[in-house]
Amino acid sequence: MASAPIRSTLANPAPLGLAAFALTTWLLSMINAGWFSADSMGLVLACALAYGGSAQAIAGIMELPRGNSFGATAFLSYGAFWWSFALFVLFLHGQVPAAFVGWYLFLWGVFTFYMWLATFRSPRALQFIFLALWITFALLALGEWTGLSLMRMAGGYMGLVTAALAFYLSAAEVINEVHGRVVLPVGEPRVFSLHAVAL
Repeated sequence: MASAPIRSTLANPAPLGLAAFALTTWLLSMINAGWFSADSMGLVLACALAYGGSAQAIAGIMELPRGNSFGATAFLSYGAFWWSFALFVLFLHGQVPAAFVGWYLFLWGVFTFYMWLATFRSPRALQFIFLALWITFALLALGEWTGLSLMRMAGGYMGLVTAALAFYLSAAEVINEVHGRVVLPVGEPRVFSLHAVAL
């Protein structure tokens, strides 16, 4: 009996990691944007632990044998973000000064900013995700530092943009691979440089 052929290549974990990130980000961002109250946070936390945290960590580990340092760093880090966020809300909420929470968000923004710099030779869809994400973190940090609900709301809407972009890239990765051609374009890499701007 002939057996099914065994693939010699490793599966691409990016669609899984992007979808886990996108779905959890969308849920939290709806609360930050004011669409739903904090009463909905329980489902966000469940998703943060089961999907946003765990599935992204699995995707990050899957990137290691592929030699993808960027993917491993991104998925493992943002998976850890969702775990830390869930643990904070469950056990420490109200016990940490808002200014310190602002620093937590700001430093995630710093991490995201230099990861964005590392995307400049990647498809533009990925560049836009990280651009939108570091702006999201910056707005949410400002919201904690200033106490302005408008900043948190702006961060929520920017988070929705980030999630939509991540959903799109996840879908493109899966659909394009299945069809063996570009169905959903992700944008050719566009390298930013001061030399190009000068020209």
